[in-house]
Amino acid sequence: MNKDVKAFLKVQRAKSQYRPICERVKDYNDVAVLRTKEKTITQSSRCMDCGTPFCHWACPVGNYIPEWNDYLTSGQWRKAYQLLSASNNLPEITGRVCPGLCEYACVLGVSNDPITIRENELGIIEYAFESDIVKPRVLEVRTFKKVAVVGSGPAGLSCADQLNKCGHSVTVFERDDRIGGILRYGIADFKLEKKIIDRRVSIYKKEGILFKTNTKIDSNYSIQKLRNEFDAICFACGARKPRDLKVPGRELDGIHFAMDYLTQSNRFVAGDTISDDELIDAKGKRVVVIGGGDTGSDCVGIANRQGAASVVQIEVMPKPSENRGNDCPWPNYPMLLKTTSSHQEGVMRMWSVSSEEFVGQGNRVKKIICCEVEFASGDKGKMRMKKVDDTQFQIEADLVILAIGFLGPEKNNLTNSLQLDSRGNVATNDNFETSEKGIFCCGDMRRGQSLVVWAISEGRLAAEAINKYLH
Repeated sequence: MNKDVKAFLKVQRAKSQYRPICERVKDYNDVAVLRTKEKTITQSSRCMDCGTPFCHWACPVGNYIPEWNDYLTSGQWRKAYQLLSASNNLPEITGRVCPGLCEYACVLGVSNDPITIRENELGIIEYAFESDIVKPRVLEVRTFKKVAVVGSGPAGLSCADQLNKCGHSVTVFERDDRIGGILRYGIADFKLEKKIIDRRVSIYKKEGILFKTNTKIDSNYSIQKLRNEFDAICFACGARKPRDLKVPGRELDGIHFAMDYLTQSNRFVAGDTISDDELIDAKGKRVVVIGGGDTGSDCVGIANRQGAASVVQIEVMPKPSENRGNDCPWPNYPMLLKTTSSHQEGVMRMWSVSSEEFVGQGNRVKKIICCEVEFASGDKGKMRMKKVDDTQFQIEADLVILAIGFLGPEKNNLTNSLQLDSRGNVATNDNFETSEKGIFCCGDMRRGQSLVVWAISEGRLAAEAINKYLH
């Protein structure tokens, strides 16, 4: 097939397609509709094959985006997959949940709608699985070096995959009962069905990676035992210490952290039994989600699927702009208003709102006292929040979900044994090595709460450093 070099002038960007709202809110299956191969090829033809591809520059894993778009356009799916998998260990994950930093840096986006890079990526990897192109590659030669990777989120899995490809014997330790970390329990099923994780982990197992679940390091498997049994260790345990909202009434029942809500929902979908006294159920309740990010959005979607009477999402920051402004020029990633599939299913969104107090009836929360806030430039250019006078109001709430971010890795004997940086994350040198020789760290545990694609990048870079250390 000959490529039409002017296709970007003739073909318009296609919007993502979703299942009807009335249908999808009744289940936890993927809300997105996978594009046909023909539409993926058509959308890939819009790529201009720029001399200086800023999409590649913006992608944390450095995907070869113009190159695999070119292969797609000419129908060379196998070659597109080979290029995609050369830089990304989990394209079936990023193709579903990545915010698409690359798309905001697309050169075409300067004057037109950017390429649908994320969906093109998803089209490639799903075609590869469907066509049985993705096969386990079992190495016949091994280095006899053993590496322990602690944590099975995107950083840990990517690190383990890269080290295994180098010929090292890799064991992944996970404290939960299933592999996946934040992918498994921190992202709602309707955005990332867990069979997608299982499909990839099955390949890893056939390639020789060992997985040990229900194993918490320094609790039922000591750090010293790890040192004795492995030549190198990499911690990729994430940043799962939630930020709390310390206001009067916080102790009331019915106020939960988003991660607890998400984890329980994902366990329920997986078929686990949740006891009545542990159940966090929005059915028939007035739900308030505090926090306007993706995690909060997932909680909105879960509340609607549980049959909430109403859902309100409040955010302390001002409402983002719908268009890129002068304060964030191309090709930088802009903080724009994001309306997700969960928002489309029913929610009242409010910005510049501060939660001042929880008020209860008996021991259970019943309302939130709020006020409007504004931001102004303070000392050294830092933004300072100020309450707006005479703007106090109330929001009725039977269930409150706190989705206001994370403060770094959980503090325990594991982190206490390592040097931390000023933000409370595990400190490393440029080679991802911690204060303890032979112990490395990557992902959110090292850089703080971030994106899945950054975790994959961190895992790959850490694996490269560990491989050099072992040689």
